[in-house]
Amino acid sequence: MPDRSPTAPTHSPRKVMLIIFSLAMGGFGIGTGEFAIMGLMPNVASDFGITEPQVGHLISAYALGVVVGAPVLAIFGAQFFRKHLLIALMAFYAVGNFASALAGSYETLMVSRFIAGLPHGAYFGVAALVAASLVPLNKRAKAVSYIMMGLALALLFGNPLATLMGQHLEWRYAFGFVACVATLTTVLVFFILPLNREEERRSSLGELRAFNRPQIWYPLAIGSVGFAGMFCVFSYLAPTLLNVTQVEPIWIPIGLFVFGLGGFVGNMLGGWLFDRFQFKSVGMILLWAAIMLALFPIATGSIWSILIACFLVALMVSLGPALQTHLMDVAQGAQTLAAASHHAAFNLANALGPWLGGMAISAGMGWQVTGYVGSATAVAGLVIFLLAQKQRNNENPKG
Repeated sequence: MPDRSPTAPTHSPRKVMLIIFSLAMGGFGIGTGEFAIMGLMPNVASDFGITEPQVGHLISAYALGVVVGAPVLAIFGAQFFRKHLLIALMAFYAVGNFASALAGSYETLMVSRFIAGLPHGAYFGVAALVAASLVPLNKRAKAVSYIMMGLALALLFGNPLATLMGQHLEWRYAFGFVACVATLTTVLVFFILPLNREEERRSSLGELRAFNRPQIWYPLAIGSVGFAGMFCVFSYLAPTLLNVTQVEPIWIPIGLFVFGLGGFVGNMLGGWLFDRFQFKSVGMILLWAAIMLALFPIATGSIWSILIACFLVALMVSLGPALQTHLMDVAQGAQTLAAASHHAAFNLANALGPWLGGMAISAGMGWQVTGYVGSATAVAGLVIFLLAQKQRNNENPKG
């Protein structure tokens, strides 16, 4: 079970909120760094003389960095105090984004994005564990959603801001901004998060042994496949607005803002749904996502309908806090690794979505095909959910 007892927090409510704010600040920086390239796709393509689907490979490079870095850093970091690990991870993230801002070629930027992605999953996983340890058990999902709110606010404000920087200054300023946010987070965590010398630390081998269970692998598979649909649509939203909806470039940050607003609402909704429906909430979210993604291509014809569709599709961000909290319940003995791997799974989806969408677009199916591709991945995630639910029912017939 999670570290926290069902009793009241040992810190004052004000202290708890300051800690969560500091950790969410890191989430905002990471979310902005992860998603910035999506709004800057035309700018980066023009600067390096490459195609927009090739820019999509930069998204996949970052996501693969998360997939590699999350389990590796979580395994080696499990033996350290969480405060020290969070500081190191966020400092690492700052360096990776400074390198991205200074990249002189497409290949260098590709490597820089991979490096920047390495600390992503471990940071979110450890931050979620810290937040959950500060509150009573019945408020864990809400606390986790607060950490993930930084990611939602990145969609809401950070990504449109990065896009405006790219349009009016240069795309490199966006990654410089992210590096500065990461540096600020490092300072905040150093001064605000207390060092808990009594927290349980586990060996790397112990985490690995406890990790290898189907109860953990099922939700990770759901995240890596089921969430790919949102990234498929979101990654190619800018060229879809320009080439299908045929609006001026100024509508791109507006579209990203609306998408972010849906993500913000979805993030809070995910915590609420899980606290009430537990694991069943995951199936509800995936069903919603499959329907909304299938309807997305129909909405691309006008700016107002595509904005509504962006909001409704982005509500599937609610899958994040629901799966994160579920993993805390089933990953006894491997919480650090499981929490970090949750974000590796989501970034595998971030790699899978643009890759599948890019192949469909390159095959001549049109920019709006991303909705149909995304709906198919959501249905696949729903199938995995049903298999996971069947296993849970077999293990606990009365549950």
